Amino acid sequence: MNQIERITYIENILNEAGEALSALEQALDRYDALRRRLAELESYYSGPHWRQDFDDDSAGKLPRDLRRGVLSEDAVYDLLTDRNRLLKRIKELGKD
Repeated sequence: MNQIERITYIENILNEAGEALSALEQALDRYDALRRRLAELESYYSGPHWRQDFDDDSAGKLPRDLRRGVLSEDAVYDLLTDRNRLLKRIKELGKD
């Protein structure tokens, strides 16, 4: 690799890393703003209201046009699992 290629190559790393860090900071800011609300979601999912809402939905007591992704057992569980996996990954990356 000649000097021009080397400088260009390293310049690309600098630019790509800058963009990635900026995107990561924005994503962390969004997550930080949602943490309390995410705790509410987790509390709802593990509490009695979720089960009642789920049962009422299964019994056809809720409006058909109601968005109900939160009543899907998998949607909330998967989200919380992804959150835990990503937090663990962030901790591991922080060890560098």
